[in-house]
Amino acid sequence: MSLTGIAWRRRLLLGVVIVGCLAVFFLARWLALAPELPIQWRHASSGDLIADGTASPLLRPFIGAQLDGIRTATGDTLPLSSGSLAHSPRWLADDATRDQLAHARQHLAEALAQGPLTLAFTDGRAVDVTTQPRGYLGLGTTFWLMSSLALLLFIVAWIVPLVQPQPRSALYAIMALAQSGQLMLAAVASVPTLIPLGVHADEALWRIGLDLLTGAAIVQSAAWHPMNGATWPRWLAGANWVAMGVYALLAQADLLAHEWWWAQALLLLNGLLCFVLLTHAYRVEPHPFVLVMRRFSIVTTATLGLLTLAVAWTPMLPTGLQPVAAVGPVVWNVFFASVVLLVPFIARSRSVMREFAMLAGISTLATSVDLLFVAVFSLSQFTSLTLSLFLALGTYAALRQWLLNQMMGARVVTTERVFQHLYRIAREVEARPERAADCLVNLLSHVFEPLDTSRLDGRLRHSRITHNGAVLLVPIPKLTATPTPSVEGIAVLRFAERGKRLFSLEDARLADRVVEQLMRALAHDRAVERGRSEERTRIAQDLHDDIGARLLTLMYKAPNKEMEDYVRHTLQDLKTLTRGLASRQQPLSLASAEWKTDIAHRLEAAGCELAWHFEQDADMMLSVVQWSSLTRILRELVSNGIAHAKAHHIDVRGQLLQGAFTLVISDDGIGRDPARWSHGLGLGGIRKRVKLLGGTVVWREREERGIVCTVTIPHLGATA
Repeated sequence: MSLTGIAWRRRLLLGVVIVGCLAVFFLARWLALAPELPIQWRHASSGDLIADGTASPLLRPFIGAQLDGIRTATGDTLPLSSGSLAHSPRWLADDATRDQLAHARQHLAEALAQGPLTLAFTDGRAVDVTTQPRGYLGLGTTFWLMSSLALLLFIVAWIVPLVQPQPRSALYAIMALAQSGQLMLAAVASVPTLIPLGVHADEALWRIGLDLLTGAAIVQSAAWHPMNGATWPRWLAGANWVAMGVYALLAQADLLAHEWWWAQALLLLNGLLCFVLLTHAYRVEPHPFVLVMRRFSIVTTATLGLLTLAVAWTPMLPTGLQPVAAVGPVVWNVFFASVVLLVPFIARSRSVMREFAMLAGISTLATSVDLLFVAVFSLSQFTSLTLSLFLALGTYAALRQWLLNQMMGARVVTTERVFQHLYRIAREVEARPERAADCLVNLLSHVFEPLDTSRLDGRLRHSRITHNGAVLLVPIPKLTATPTPSVEGIAVLRFAERGKRLFSLEDARLADRVVEQLMRALAHDRAVERGRSEERTRIAQDLHDDIGARLLTLMYKAPNKEMEDYVRHTLQDLKTLTRGLASRQQPLSLASAEWKTDIAHRLEAAGCELAWHFEQDADMMLSVVQWSSLTRILRELVSNGIAHAKAHHIDVRGQLLQGAFTLVISDDGIGRDPARWSHGLGLGGIRKRVKLLGGTVVWREREERGIVCTVTIPHLGATA
């Protein structure tokens, strides 16, 4: 993106923030200046309003009196009850009740415009009151919280399409703006007052329309996922838009009975359609974002269904508890808005935003269950509230981690699992440094179980996530021993847990820690190996200087030829031992040349001919164990051919082909029938060393005379 493109986007976003803040300010100012009765009310068990408190000396004598109604300048009395405080008719299921509340508002607004009001109480007393501005403190805490969340959602609705200008971002902007407007209307409705605030008469229809607009946009977004060429999802989304439009026209013309039930049915249908479309999309292409969205659709639809049942049973509640039922829809608004707000930040704010969404969902559950207990089981308010709180908190405590994992697809990576693979990979890197990068990618695959891995050229300082959490980029450091650490590429991991979840910032930090721990493990192993190597070198030097010197003296003072040859062979074995201790690794080509020289010298002294053939498709480094084992195997087999078989000719053939090593030693001696041999220290030592290298050894008779021994090591490099 060019600097010019970034500049105008920043300016536009700054303008959006300013407009949003000004809108909230002017709305709050309008509400603060709106007239209000200088008295507070509480709900009686009968559903009536009781004067509860006031700062006006004129009204203090009426505290505790029950309100009968408000008398207008014309002498008419407008009856009021606790239901009058339910300022939003959006969550009133009965059409008649909703119309009655709207008419009461209209009459009260007309009475306020005509002149002063008189509060009439049931004990016959009355008092004239003068309205006064509510003030900013009179708006209530709920208003400021709801308006702040609405402002945040309004800003995010603009950020997403500005950062990623694409059709799906536009759909998200529609959802977020609709829910931002919904929250602002809910904030206005939360202001405690008996006097209408001048909100549009069709507020319920507007709020239902905003919810339906959000649902239709969600279904459309789900239909835009890859569907393998299927056209029915697009047609289904289009039909859903048509259904929303038909509902809006019929409701606006007042031609639709049971408007609220139709609206709730359409919203629940949107949730089911979203689930069906996302399920089909995941089968076509198992993208983790689709799976996460499907989980959110299940949770949201189930919560909406529970709230619908609770609101439908609200008329069955005692009259005094019906105003309490208004809390449920408010919590639902916050919950649904938090889900919409969470969507663009799933991979970045999982630890904070999902907790907020979960707590809002649990609060909705507690409120809905409270209403159901009272309506269905006729429990008292205290009993139902206590049971619902215990049930909700118990559910949250017992199933919190499982619910979060199901919503976000999170998986706890245990320390044992990480370190088990980490140290195994560290051993493999030490054995085969040329495969260090592949070993690191393999380690990350064990930790995150991605659906696909690859490597790219480039440099990164730290791991980061891209494509909305679908891809994790991890820098590959140079794991071989170098004076200064460097980066030699980037590991690309796509779709964590085989496409079941998205990567998050926690995963990026975990990847950095895994790489860091692997480098520490390698550095520790190298330090330990240096200490071992120095100790082996010291022991080898002591053996060479002390035992070697004594054996050399014995060889020169040997009384006969047999003793001299025995001591000479012992010196040769000591040389092999000390060299194996002193050296760490050496090329196979150099080792084969030394084997040939050593065997040729021994056979020449014994008067035996040697035929040597050795070929290899690539040179490889032999470890101390490999070099020592192969050297002793060769020497023991050649010694057997000389000492026991009395051979005159020994043929040695070695081959390294694609990592498989084969050694064939044949002689023309007197040995026959290998199956009847007793395996003493010599043959037993050969079998043990071949097994240590992961190979097999077989003896068989030659067709003419003598014995053929075949040593096969399928994966010589893997035993390093």
